Amino acid sequence: MGGMKASEFQRAVDGEFGPGFARVLVRDTVLVELGNRTPAAALADGVPAGEVWIALCRAQDVPRERWHGAGLPQPKR
Repeated sequence: MGGMKASEFQRAVDGEFGPGFARVLVRDTVLVELGNRTPAAALADGVPAGEVWIALCRAQDVPRERWHGAGLPQPKR
């Protein structure tokens, strides 16, 4: 997940939590794993989006099977 782009991060958070709640989580959730920073602050400080995504997943008890591949565009059919 270290190569996750910011747009993929946003898609992953929106997809997992819904756009409205995602904004609140990214802005207000303080993650000890990220040095007591919010996801927004960690991203602004240059923490890779993939690391922020995994830390947020852990903090919100997202099932591990939904961590990988989140935020990637849906394959064309």
